[in-house]
Amino acid sequence: MKLAAIDIGSNAIRLQVTTTIHTKGELNFKKLEYVRFPLRLGQDVFNTGTISPSKKSKFKKLMRAFKLLIDLYEVDDYMACATSAMRESKNGREIIKEVEEDIKLKIRIIDGANEALIINNAISTFLDKKKDYLHIDVGGGSTELTLLRGGKKITSKSFKIGSVRRLGHHDSPIIWNNMKKWVTSMIKPEETKVTAVGTGGNINKLFELAQKVPGDKLGISKLKEVQADVRDMSIEERINELQLNPDRADVIIPASEIYIAVMEWANAKNILVPNVGLKDGIMQHLYEKNTYQEKIKFS
Repeated sequence: MKLAAIDIGSNAIRLQVTTTIHTKGELNFKKLEYVRFPLRLGQDVFNTGTISPSKKSKFKKLMRAFKLLIDLYEVDDYMACATSAMRESKNGREIIKEVEEDIKLKIRIIDGANEALIINNAISTFLDKKKDYLHIDVGGGSTELTLLRGGKKITSKSFKIGSVRRLGHHDSPIIWNNMKKWVTSMIKPEETKVTAVGTGGNINKLFELAQKVPGDKLGISKLKEVQADVRDMSIEERINELQLNPDRADVIIPASEIYIAVMEWANAKNILVPNVGLKDGIMQHLYEKNTYQEKIKFS
């Protein structure tokens, strides 16, 4: 079965095409195609409230290219999800309607709760069912926090704090305070010990810069050490010496500040980084949907 996922984020937009493979009774998704384009819709939306004509034009061209790839690979099913920038944009739904009419590509705008639900589905196999976890997903425009116990969601909350939003100083101190209150009310160190689980491109890169390998935990002290090293570098040095994409080089520090703050509030000493995200959750959902085992219900 061939499946395609499109993740329309505030910083970048991704397409992944996979085929499902069953080996020794286990399901695996083999990547056939992966495209990441740094359109940064959030830069427009968090500044002006709308997507500009030039970004709209590029977005439609990109969706046309993605639709061609989906058709060329003859996928059995696909799903395109748009997150905070598109859902907050005054003209977001109008653009999505145009894409559906002109390109025949259907896009679903999902709220923070559904975004967290999809990603949680992707990380579940990496967790010890006997432990408690705080899942921290930092995107360009929002941060989704989910408390997991016994492998199941206890509660979750989405906050309008993200790497692109923070870079442009559009993150409100009130929302930061609300996020801190939520974490400290949900997690009391004397009662609950949690391990953080991080998803998002920036924590993946920080994990790599810490020279960790899959399965390792990244301690908060090491994360702060990597953050300090990167902060001391110019944008050009981050691009040339660390080989970061330009659209990663400027947001990696704002993103790291969010992960570290949440970990400190939760008294989480370590963070797991399974290197999965929204696109992986979408793949899981599509597989379950097409094998009559649908688990995710969208509100």
